[in-house]
Amino acid sequence: MGSGNQSNKRCHALLPTAGTGSRLGGELPKQFQQLAGKPMVAYALEAFKSSTQIDSIWIGVSPGFKDNPILQPLAGIDAAIHVVPTGGPTRQETVRNTLSAMIKFGIPEDDWILVHDAARPGITPALINKLITSVQASAAGGILAVPLADTLKQADLDSVIAGNIPHSERTIPRDHLWQAQTPQMFGLKQLHDALESAIRLEADVTDEASAIELAGDRPLLIEGAARNFKVTHPADWELMQLILSPGAN
Repeated sequence: MGSGNQSNKRCHALLPTAGTGSRLGGELPKQFQQLAGKPMVAYALEAFKSSTQIDSIWIGVSPGFKDNPILQPLAGIDAAIHVVPTGGPTRQETVRNTLSAMIKFGIPEDDWILVHDAARPGITPALINKLITSVQASAAGGILAVPLADTLKQADLDSVIAGNIPHSERTIPRDHLWQAQTPQMFGLKQLHDALESAIRLEADVTDEASAIELAGDRPLLIEGAARNFKVTHPADWELMQLILSPGAN
C-alpha cells in the first residue's frame, strides 16, 4: 500500500465480511472458505494491499468473529489493516457501522472509501487503480460495472409466486443497462450519511450506489471486468476456482 495520493484526499478500502453466504453452503461464511488454496477474502485483501493508492484497509466482521484465527494471518501485523467488530444484520448496516468506526478513528470525512465485496476475489490492483483514477475528480463518486451483454427476459409473476417454472412475458431492452460490481468509491461522510438515511427510511438499497442515488447523486459507471464477478452459487465457486488456480492466467 502507498503513503497516500498526491491530492489531500486519501483512499481507504472497506470489506464488509459479516454475511453468512448461506446460498453457497459450508460451515464457514463463504468469504472465509478455502478457494484455490487460501480464504476467499484473502484475494481481495491482497489486491488492495498491492495498490499504491490505498492507505488503509478496514474489514468489518461479525462481533463474534473478530478473534477468529482465520483472520490473524490475513491481517498480520500490518498497522494499515483494521479488523473491526462492526457487522450488522444487513450489508448496509455493516458498511455504515464500519464507516462510523473509521470516522471515530480519525479518518478525514472527505477521504475516499472503496467498498468491495469479499465474495469478488477476481478484483485486481489494475481495476482498483482504474476506478480511483477515473473517480477522483467526481463529486458524486463512482463504481465498477459492466454493460449487460445477455438478452434479459421478464418472467410472469404468478409462476414465480407459485414456485412453478416461469414463462417469459417480454424481452427487456438492454441498452443503457449495466451490471454493478465493486469496488464502489465515495466520500466517507457522503456515503455514511446516504446509508444512514436509507436505513432510516427502510429503503431497498442493494449496494452503496443505491444509497447515493437515493440521496440525489449520480455515480460514474467505470467499466470493470468479467473476472470480477460475485461468487454466490456453487457454479460460481467452481468457475472462480479455475480462474484463480496457479497457472490459469
